[in-house]
Amino acid sequence: MDFTDVSLTALRVFRAVAEQGTFTAAAASLGYTQSAVSRQIAAIERAAGAELLERRREGVRLTAAGRLVMRRATVVLDEIDTAARELSGLPEQAGTVRLGWLPSAGAVLVPRALAALRRTDPGLRIVGREGGTPALVRALRAGSLDLALLASAPPFRPPDTESPPLALQTLTERALCLAVPATHPLARGDFVDVADLRGQTWIASSASGEDRLMGVWPGLDERPEIAHTARDWLAKLQLVAAGCGLTTVPAALAAAAPQGVRVLPVRGGPQEQRRLLLARLRQTPAESMTRVAAALRAAALDSDTPTTS
Repeated sequence: MDFTDVSLTALRVFRAVAEQGTFTAAAASLGYTQSAVSRQIAAIERAAGAELLERRREGVRLTAAGRLVMRRATVVLDEIDTAARELSGLPEQAGTVRLGWLPSAGAVLVPRALAALRRTDPGLRIVGREGGTPALVRALRAGSLDLALLASAPPFRPPDTESPPLALQTLTERALCLAVPATHPLARGDFVDVADLRGQTWIASSASGEDRLMGVWPGLDERPEIAHTARDWLAKLQLVAAGCGLTTVPAALAAAAPQGVRVLPVRGGPQEQRRLLLARLRQTPAESMTRVAAALRAAALDSDTPTTS
């Protein structure tokens, strides 16, 4: 089979698998059955005469041949999408940047950066999506994102081990904070002593791909009492406002805290740091990407000092 016979459908399926990390997730995102996805991947690998995906227990990742095909497939699919817009009479947008972000970054930092770009670069088009760090890294490597805001917690390591390494820039590095109901005794001061966290009730969520809980202060020497679990930051903060418990938050989320919540630093004992990283593939960025990155850096600096409410 000649590679020129590969269908656009196979290319789209291949990109989805590379981005989603599993055949199951790709099938769900495309509305296909898993067997249909498997057939398309088998067809494109036969045409390439090489294994394009390394199958692992936790999912798949691109081989060297897969990365080459992905680069070319992204160009082809982007050109097809451009042609479709032109044929439908839609004006082509100059300077499009595809940006991915974590939920916590999307609460404050990203809206501030996009608002600034609307004033300074009204012709710039940002296509954005939210996701977890592993999914955003896969999307960067699959070529479906240009920039991504990623999270890193101690011990600080690169977000993936594939080669070439991603180009990373630390936008912020701040200690984790605590969201407390405004009516809680701990909300009376300007900080919370770590010793006072024993015996508290917590609102938590499971960290993606990890066993430890998110939302409970790290290093507590007791089994925490979990009153509620929620994945959404706003839901957790609203539960705090309702007096249902405490939760940890990145300092940047202080500005998004609803009425009835105080976001306070914790003193005593080791401080848990969080980094916000701006990531891209190691290649010369387009001018539009540079402008978006500058706006994100400015927004990060602007929100560097946590506020309380």
